[in-house]
Amino acid sequence: MVVNGDGVARFDVGFQSGRRVSWVKRDGWGSSGSLWAAVGQGGEDVAVLPRLWETRAAGQCQVWVGSSEWLGSGGWGGRFDMNNGITDGGGEAERGECGVMFRVKDPKVSLDFYSRVMGMSLLKRLDFPEMKFSLYFLGYEDVESAPTDPVKRTVWTFGQRATLELTHNWGTENDPEFKGYHNGNSDPRGFGHIGVTVHDVYKACERFERLGVEFVKKPDDGKMKGIAFIKDPDGYWIEIFDLNRIGAVTAEAS
Repeated sequence: MVVNGDGVARFDVGFQSGRRVSWVKRDGWGSSGSLWAAVGQGGEDVAVLPRLWETRAAGQCQVWVGSSEWLGSGGWGGRFDMNNGITDGGGEAERGECGVMFRVKDPKVSLDFYSRVMGMSLLKRLDFPEMKFSLYFLGYEDVESAPTDPVKRTVWTFGQRATLELTHNWGTENDPEFKGYHNGNSDPRGFGHIGVTVHDVYKACERFERLGVEFVKKPDDGKMKGIAFIKDPDGYWIEIFDLNRIGAVTAEAS
């Protein structure tokens, strides 16, 4: 995504046929029913899509068709970064948002864990019936401050500093053949874990034990004392640490 000095946005996308075009925003940000035009390699308008609209939170832009279909479906693109620090627009970088997505087997089980055990709140749910999946966004935000309008609530959610996105592909919770998702910590290793800060790692882990949470590492296990790792219902790892101890734990590396 490139944002020109005049605020006009452009992003390049490729079709499965191999042809590439640029989608150019024709009016200002944030208006419902925004007009985008597809510009061919020679600069000619090859399509105009008046039903396109975008939600632009600080640092992000998502482009949709109608009210539910991603423009990026089928490998055209997806979420486009609007942070000036990592685009061709130059200038001082804006505040960026960070989100992590986990695919989960059973959303009821996962939502219970992240709300009751981890203390998160459900910020927003998005359902996509045609594609048979749902998204659940969680975080440590004050949901009382969230807008009541559904679309504005989505924009608000995508503007938070850190969110956990749970993706549920419908039917996995009842499929006896479904074996679960790879958590990244067995071969071939890739993704590792997310991290959550607590006031006191030892007291937090005592509570996790009472709640029957599975541990990968308790605070006094191994060489690195004062940090812990637990598992969520799908086996993803969560690092638990507190700010009073993390400096001492990492002092030699610092």
